[in-house]
Amino acid sequence: MGTIISMAVFLGVWVHCLDPVLLPLWGPLKLGWYGLSYLAGFVAAYFVLKNLSRMGLWVVEESKVGDFIAYGAMFGVFLGGRLGYVLFYMIPERGLDAVMNDPFVVFRTWDGGMSSHGGFLGLMVFTCVYARKTQLSWAAVGDGLVVAAPLGLFFGRVANFINGELYGRVANGVSWAVKFPDALYDSKAPESARQPLVELAARRVDPEVNLGNLVERMRDNPKLREVVEPYLEPRHPSQLYEAFLEGALLFAVLLFLRLKFPKLAYGVLTGTFFTLYGVFRILVERFREPDSAWVIKEILTKGQFYSIFMLAIGGAFYVYAWRTGRKVVP
Repeated sequence: MGTIISMAVFLGVWVHCLDPVLLPLWGPLKLGWYGLSYLAGFVAAYFVLKNLSRMGLWVVEESKVGDFIAYGAMFGVFLGGRLGYVLFYMIPERGLDAVMNDPFVVFRTWDGGMSSHGGFLGLMVFTCVYARKTQLSWAAVGDGLVVAAPLGLFFGRVANFINGELYGRVANGVSWAVKFPDALYDSKAPESARQPLVELAARRVDPEVNLGNLVERMRDNPKLREVVEPYLEPRHPSQLYEAFLEGALLFAVLLFLRLKFPKLAYGVLTGTFFTLYGVFRILVERFREPDSAWVIKEILTKGQFYSIFMLAIGGAFYVYAWRTGRKVVP
């Protein structure tokens, strides 16, 4: 706990040693922080949307909010997020054969790989189908959903930080920088360049350490962390930047607009969500280590490239709201 508190108040560069597993259950079954973040996001969204519906600020009836969250989670977030990862990242980098030779890789979410952009597109498709089936305005349904969506983004980015993944770029001279051991595995240097470090750690501290278990054993061995720490570069905790901007701040802005201006035209809130998310993501990508190939080397990451389309979608919703005029929420 003392280590976490020290990290939280940014007392110098800190070596990340948090365990992604919250609670071992039975055998290979484990409760991880990432899975818990999804649950927390859905629960928080349920209470936010239920209250908005009760206040007459969302078109979906209060009694149907639970079903909306359940179906949205299944067909929007999980299906859209996974398919987005396969289409936007896996196939471009590993080729179509990666899916053709092993079709079930599409469903193995436990191996890692979810795309926030894919999740947004999945939710757009889901809300469109839901709106047509219930004869509601698609934009009106979306205007409620986007108020709650940043909460899921917040919990997800915090889980990314706890897992030590999707970390930031090197940040020399930044007092709140964090040293992420997982960066050893993502280094552009060949494995042979890391082997001397492992041999040093094995000789000085832990004879059983190797390239495969180094990070895991560092979590429970402070002396091992001391040996490895000088070889790690301080990096931006970009996951926390995203948690604040794409999560907390975006939620606060959208909730303020929803409560302060209850008669906004349908589509304004949805357009604001896509626009601000796109801006925030493009900004934070300047501090985040690219987790896939550059679109334009050293200039445009894939995250920034896909966020440009988010800006376009946001603009389209603004045009829709302007053309349809002022609509009173029932």
